[in-house]
Amino acid sequence: MSSPNIHGIIGYTITPFTANGEAVDLPALGRSIDRLIDGGVHAIAPLGSTGEGAYLSDAEWDQVSEFSIQHVAKRVPTVVSVSDLTTAKAVRRARFAEAHGADVVMVLPASYWKLSEAEILAHYRAIGDSIGVPIMLYNNPATSGTDMSVELILRIFHAVANVTMVKESTGDIQRMHKLHVLGEGQVPFYNGCNPLALEAFAAGAKGWCTAAPNLIAQLNGALYQAVLANDLDQARQLFYRQLPLLDFILKGGLPATIKAGLRMTGLEVGDPRLPVFPLAEAGCSQLQGLIDTLR
Repeated sequence: MSSPNIHGIIGYTITPFTANGEAVDLPALGRSIDRLIDGGVHAIAPLGSTGEGAYLSDAEWDQVSEFSIQHVAKRVPTVVSVSDLTTAKAVRRARFAEAHGADVVMVLPASYWKLSEAEILAHYRAIGDSIGVPIMLYNNPATSGTDMSVELILRIFHAVANVTMVKESTGDIQRMHKLHVLGEGQVPFYNGCNPLALEAFAAGAKGWCTAAPNLIAQLNGALYQAVLANDLDQARQLFYRQLPLLDFILKGGLPATIKAGLRMTGLEVGDPRLPVFPLAEAGCSQLQGLIDTLR
């Protein structure tokens, strides 16, 4: 299966809410997408952890998915996270995203019960059999409770034709090296752990999936360009300059930190949806200081 050229900085969108948190604020979502694209991201990824996809009703999920795809309007590829607790719901979301023009769907095997390897493979196969667009397999045990071994990832990659790329977010750089070696360099993989960005590119990652471009898109892009130019000194300098903010975003929680940061930089997008709290006052002060040092 031919895949779109997903590379570089893949920017994750938030899902803005109105002041009372009861509705999605689509105009604010549009402005946030434009900021990401104007900042130079190479793809847009709505409805992941940053986008609070797990906290939306089906109607809201559909609304955000359709709006995001239409607003991006093929300016860059769109990678829509379609993960859900059941295979049937994930298939429904994948079909919806494909029907509205998504270039890629991303699948995290989320489940209340611990899944066996056979169940995980069947989950991906059912989704793959239901759509014609490529699938980005997503491994993030911190949010899904499921940690797929490199061997299982490669098994799925070879068994499901639609699975053409892998996002690895365990924070273990050796997973990426192993994917590269055991996959014989034929498995495109993407870093999903902010503090590993430099090491991941050195290990052969094709891109970096991150919420950071909502706040520092130009710095993220400059790091990628330095990597492409094989300018290690410049890449190292750029990475360590932004690392304190990257660490803070990860440890503070993506929806809370990114929404607070967007507010600080002039875009009101509401608070995260409960049970997630907005960033506390002390955290906001720290985040403001980190942003100020990077301006």
